[in-house]
Amino acid sequence: MSERKKDHYYRLAKQKGYRSRAAYKLIQINRKFNVIKKGYVVVDLGAAPGGWSQVAKEIVGEMGRVVAVDLLKIKPIDGVDFYRGDIRDKEFIEDLLASIDKKVDIVISDMLPKTTGNRSMDHARSIELCEHAFNFTKHVLRPKGNFVVKAFEGDLFNSYFNKIKENFRFCKAHGPKASIKSTKEIYVIAKHFKR
Repeated sequence: MSERKKDHYYRLAKQKGYRSRAAYKLIQINRKFNVIKKGYVVVDLGAAPGGWSQVAKEIVGEMGRVVAVDLLKIKPIDGVDFYRGDIRDKEFIEDLLASIDKKVDIVISDMLPKTTGNRSMDHARSIELCEHAFNFTKHVLRPKGNFVVKAFEGDLFNSYFNKIKENFRFCKAHGPKASIKSTKEIYVIAKHFKR
């Protein structure tokens, strides 16, 4: 806890009223790659505690929509629609798709598996979640839409990255400055969905 309190982005998030320091990862990603714009429909997978949803809502404004999805309950956020469920559950996905009822401009995913401390196992679980995020994205994303997903680096990453690359006109692996140096997390930034 004392380490967290010393962390620049942790303190900044507290000052600005963001629910997590991760908010700054999305802010930095969007400044660099311009993946979310005013008026967009955004789906935030693995949204708890809501930092990314807060940032997304600030960007899209009143004309946009943010749909937050997580297994965990999230305290309400003004202007954000929350759906509690598992994106690995087909029934939940069908209900979610029906409730969104229009094509999505971007899917963002900061999901992580419960970590075990075993790097290769955590990496494999992370890629499995990324696969589910991409399968969902293929169903909802409009042509030329965008996708941002977090993964743990490891031997399965390149294969996953190449699959995303085949489906988007622009694809890049990126580590925002707000990422904690000791983690092995990397973000895939994908733009212009080929549909």
